[in-house]
Amino acid sequence: MTARRPLIAGNWKMNGLRADGLALAGELAKRMKAKGKAPFEMLVCPPATLIREVAQTVAGSGVLVGGEDCHAKASGAHTGDISAAMLADAGCTHVIVGHSERRTDHGESDATVKAKAAAALGNGLVAVVCIGETEAERDAGKTLEVNARQVAGSVPDGATAANLVIAYEPVWAIGTGRTPTAPEVQEVHAFIRKELAAKIGAAEAAGVRILYGGSMKPGNAKELLALADVDGGLIGGASLVADDFWAIAQSCP
Repeated sequence: MTARRPLIAGNWKMNGLRADGLALAGELAKRMKAKGKAPFEMLVCPPATLIREVAQTVAGSGVLVGGEDCHAKASGAHTGDISAAMLADAGCTHVIVGHSERRTDHGESDATVKAKAAAALGNGLVAVVCIGETEAERDAGKTLEVNARQVAGSVPDGATAANLVIAYEPVWAIGTGRTPTAPEVQEVHAFIRKELAAKIGAAEAAGVRILYGGSMKPGNAKELLALADVDGGLIGGASLVADDFWAIAQSCP
């Protein structure tokens, strides 16, 4: 297996006022500094209001900062939206695109996600592209079909192991406490890598990190992160508690 450094990413979602957000970022930065050379990368994705100050707070610690979304266009009449260039300017190195909550709440299609990911790449950001099936799709036996379609439709041209991360998030497992079994997770991750190989080539696909997102927590992180094709986690609720997020990171093999 190609050596892939695990990425532990925290998606804060619509959570965090200034005091709490900066306290959380500061605590993680302190622990990363004390850790020295960590066997994992740590990424925090705060709401847009906190990005610049979080980036300043974690500067020099090794903690990376990302946005939770970006617009496909570079600028213009898009009230309330933020471009990839703005995120980079604020201190981001990564951006999440295509999260299931964006796909569901905002009706984002694979084509929309692909355009956003392309904008991220064009501005030097790593695109964390989220894919995953709903409970209805899973119950209908369409898990692999849905993920194949989303890989094909959401991954932009020019994607490489250096600028692309895939986050597999079974929608029915996000925030519910339910998770697929470890063999089920490994099956889907291995399948995603195979689909990536068809799109960007086997060599690049072998180096792309595929994160698991869907109720990863300290209690199940070690088992999930030990799987051959699980290269980290996209963490929601547990990323808002320093001890929990750090415990997940410490579970990396």
